[in-house]
Amino acid sequence: MKLGERADGLVLFGITGDLAAKKLFASLYRLAGRDRLPATVVGVASSPWSIDQLRDHVSSSLSESGIEADAVVLNRLLDALRYVSGDYRDAETFRRLGEALSDVVAPVCYLAIPPSLFGPVVEGLASIGLNGRSRVVLEKPFGRDLASARELNDTLHAHYDEGSIFRIDHFLGKEPVQNLMVFRFANSILEPIWNRHYIDSVQITMAESFGIEGRGRFYDKVGALKDVVQNHLLQMVALLAMEPPVSDEPDALRDERAKVLTAMRPFEAESLVRGQYDGYGDEDGVDPASDTETYVALRTEIDSWRWAGVPWYIRAGKGLPVTVTEAIIEFKRPPRPLFTDAGCDPHPNHLRFRMKPDGAITLELQAKRPGDALLSETVPLRLVNDTDESEHNTAYERLLDDALNGDPRLFARQDGVEAAWRIVDPVLVDPPRVEPYSFGTWGPTSASSVEPSGGWHETEEQL
Repeated sequence: MKLGERADGLVLFGITGDLAAKKLFASLYRLAGRDRLPATVVGVASSPWSIDQLRDHVSSSLSESGIEADAVVLNRLLDALRYVSGDYRDAETFRRLGEALSDVVAPVCYLAIPPSLFGPVVEGLASIGLNGRSRVVLEKPFGRDLASARELNDTLHAHYDEGSIFRIDHFLGKEPVQNLMVFRFANSILEPIWNRHYIDSVQITMAESFGIEGRGRFYDKVGALKDVVQNHLLQMVALLAMEPPVSDEPDALRDERAKVLTAMRPFEAESLVRGQYDGYGDEDGVDPASDTETYVALRTEIDSWRWAGVPWYIRAGKGLPVTVTEAIIEFKRPPRPLFTDAGCDPHPNHLRFRMKPDGAITLELQAKRPGDALLSETVPLRLVNDTDESEHNTAYERLLDDALNGDPRLFARQDGVEAAWRIVDPVLVDPPRVEPYSFGTWGPTSASSVEPSGGWHETEEQL
């Protein structure tokens, strides 16, 4: 399939799974509401269901998601559904899939299944000749480390060219994440100061006030580094640090993201702290002696002309005081303090990008404090996108539509995936010991060893 060619069918492997029920069905329904859903949607899974059972499952899942379905739109989705039940390693399953796609020329095949099954499914698609006329969409993780990511890549490239492989990270489809990129490059006022000469440090936080919520069996094999740092947060670093793309072509954007990750230093144990909240070992599905981290804090740098010498601080974890995802760019202090006194030490200017719980952007400047004294005070200039979220495409809806369109700009490319694993690999092979922390705190006390010189910025919930 050529880039930009709209697919006329969708194959959803794992259609009876949790991801489909919680995220994908709602996205398919919204695509149907915008008349963007292909006429044929084939679900594939091992569950021995009938098509009526699948349609009931889709309807009930939408209801549980809080969607009050419009009858016309819902029927459009349900009428598009086909179902193939069978083992992913069985050639008969793919023979029947081929029959279900008899009237489809160029489908998108979405693999919402464990990565261990990517290989057998891709080989099965190739066995019926779909690899030459379809795109394949893969859910993360794209490997467990650098070696397994390369092995997976070899398996995929044995049957699909890189242009037909769409590695989905829903984080890149979120509205606030895309706004970060637009805000950077659509405002020329930022470019002259977006470098090591004016920026002192960058802080990135992804905090969650809850625990693993019954996902112990999965999470205990992954941990915070693999779950969110290697993908979501390194993508955020790349968007903040990248050079302006030379064009709006998809690969121009992905080129610049990959360059940042290539220039980023591998994580070092001496600059990283791993934590585990008290009681984690008692969670269902977790090894009581588990060394898996539920918290990580680190300091790193990007060895590029623009960013040399600027420290980047990253922290992420569960069981923390608040739920927030944000990036804070802290600018350098003025060369000498003015309009201050002993009781007034203004904080340096900083720019805060919030991804969660809202998409606010706040620039904190100094202005005169009201009164007779000639002293400054912090004044926030705040942009809040208060448009009803229902008017925006959800992350999965946007990315599904992009995959159907053949637009890869918000998907990970293999060189970027390998570059990210190269950064994380050293502390996966030889990690520092995990340290305990109390649920509802900001991680273990030793995390202070890798925090910014002035401490972490308080989140807006703490101010």
